[in-house]
Amino acid sequence: MEEREDAFAEAVAIMARLRGPDGCPWDREQTFDSIKRHTLEETYEVFDAIERRAWPDLKDELGDLLLQVLFYSQMAAEAGYFDIHDVAANLNAKLIRRHPHIFSRETGGGVTATDADAVLRNWEQIKLEEKKAAGMKAASLLDEVPRAMPPLLEAGKLGSKAAKVGFDWPNADGRATELFEKLDEEIEELKAEVATGSRELMEAELGDLLFTAVNLARHLKVDPDAALRGANAKFRRRFAGMEAEAGEDGLRGKSAVELEAFWVKAKRQGAPSQTIGIGNGEESGSSDFVEG
Repeated sequence: MEEREDAFAEAVAIMARLRGPDGCPWDREQTFDSIKRHTLEETYEVFDAIERRAWPDLKDELGDLLLQVLFYSQMAAEAGYFDIHDVAANLNAKLIRRHPHIFSRETGGGVTATDADAVLRNWEQIKLEEKKAAGMKAASLLDEVPRAMPPLLEAGKLGSKAAKVGFDWPNADGRATELFEKLDEEIEELKAEVATGSRELMEAELGDLLFTAVNLARHLKVDPDAALRGANAKFRRRFAGMEAEAGEDGLRGKSAVELEAFWVKAKRQGAPSQTIGIGNGEESGSSDFVEG
């Protein structure tokens, strides 16, 4: 354990040295804003390693993500805001506070949670109490969802927050029947706007369609981001199969019929074991280029 703690302490010390007077010129000139994009990139690289089940890569990518935490904490320490030890102490206190069903046993508390749903209910209630104690009150329940979130994640969070006050599509049978009907309705509305040729109205209706699709995923307990990433990976794989089939001549200049034939063959050659993420099955059926 001591050796592991030394490794973390060494990482903190290295970061401080890189930002020090005789440190790395690039590291020294970075700001909170300049490294934000690197944080996002590293997060997606972690996702990619997990989806590929590439555990050595995941170890490396998690280190890169940890570097971002060390970087922000070091800059905050230099500015006198807080340091990495404050970050860890704050996290520890939050974990204990938001898991009373575990830690209240040690203090004689009576909070219990027998399943994951109960834990989440406790978590949300504790968060609400924390904000009240801090004098924080959002103008809207949805203000708790950051606007800077990736749109797919934001849409799911908005639907989930609204559902907490009962504003949601019925899902009594677990089949999300009304959401499928809503999806059909949004498709028809989009078709109507396509006929008008109004780009603004088409964008609005396409947004409604995507929002409904994300909330359908929420009801089906499917991660829409993982589903889309899986579909992207599937398309990459199949398109590469088309390119391999075309050979040195490539795909440029090929007719629609030839491209369709290449696509169908690439689909048939795809092995289920190659799937990545959710929703990547090698299904049969329509041979449209972007079928699901």
